[in-house]
Amino acid sequence: MKLGIPKESLAGETRVATTPEVAQKLVKQGFEVRLEAGAGAAAHYTDAAFEAAGVQIAERSACFEADIVLKVRRPSDDEAAAVRSGAVYIGLLESCGDDPTIGRMVENGITVLGMERMPRISRAQSMDALSSQSNIAGYRAVIEAAARYGRFFPMMMTSAGSAKPARLVVLGAGVAGLQAIATARRLGADVHAYDVRPETKEQIESLGAKAIELDLGESGAGEGGYAKELSEEAKAKQQQLLADELAKAHVIITTALIPCRPAPELITEDVVQRMREGSVIVDLAAANGGNCKLTQADEIVSRHGVTMVGHTNYPAMVPADASAFYAKNLANLLEIMVDKTDSGPVLKDLTEDEVTKAMIVEA
Repeated sequence: MKLGIPKESLAGETRVATTPEVAQKLVKQGFEVRLEAGAGAAAHYTDAAFEAAGVQIAERSACFEADIVLKVRRPSDDEAAAVRSGAVYIGLLESCGDDPTIGRMVENGITVLGMERMPRISRAQSMDALSSQSNIAGYRAVIEAAARYGRFFPMMMTSAGSAKPARLVVLGAGVAGLQAIATARRLGADVHAYDVRPETKEQIESLGAKAIELDLGESGAGEGGYAKELSEEAKAKQQQLLADELAKAHVIITTALIPCRPAPELITEDVVQRMREGSVIVDLAAANGGNCKLTQADEIVSRHGVTMVGHTNYPAMVPADASAFYAKNLANLLEIMVDKTDSGPVLKDLTEDEVTKAMIVEA
């Protein structure tokens, strides 16, 4: 069974869908692994390292002609057309509702599995790419904030005087938010955090942060551990009650997202105007409209003296580890997709397993 790993084509994407370490294990399991020349270079994995692991360095077309194509980002129209009928395509599809490109792939007889469709059950945790990549995003967002903030994060005592710790607020205590809290605490910031799901209070406090509690009159707890969208009345109340807490912050990191919905607005322009000159907002929801509407996707701008960071691909800023985590997610998924025989791996019926069944895009 042939696995194809093409080079990512999206501008700024530095990750690759496998690493030499993971590929070596796949080869030992009987897979023939084809990698496009230079596919791992941006993540600091050389072709020579892949070849030493038993990987075949191949032309781009040969990677798309494999039995299973592994990618990080969604396919372009050309990439979708290059996948052969009867093959399996696995990657982050980044789509909601009707998607003409993915629809054409399904019509052409390609089995498309979306990594973001991975069910949130304990058995699938080791395959959960959204969690592995969000974890990295939360870490890297804090590093970005520390670099942009013109003061110390920790309390500093010197012979020349002392500096108070930065007051840092994290909005959203999902995977990215919790990692942001942990990283900011390690850097010595005074960390406060808020989430609409009341059950996150214990998690926030276990990491040494202070939970911000608001009485909205309803819970934001949704299915599968995700937050659900609040009513318009609760949204307005949330903005109002949060305003004073946010205005006191020196750094705000926002991670609040609801799948396939515009990002909820948590930071109004009025709050930004009230923040101290030189403060920083890192908006991880920038790609979905931002938790602050002043954020501009993939731009760093200054508004009312506050630096607004709108990067949309933090995992690509930590490409070696992000690729390694994602590669392991894929390898664990492949483990349940195939039967091991004397002649090599054989693909199972993917509709018979609850994990792969949930990931398949229907026509």
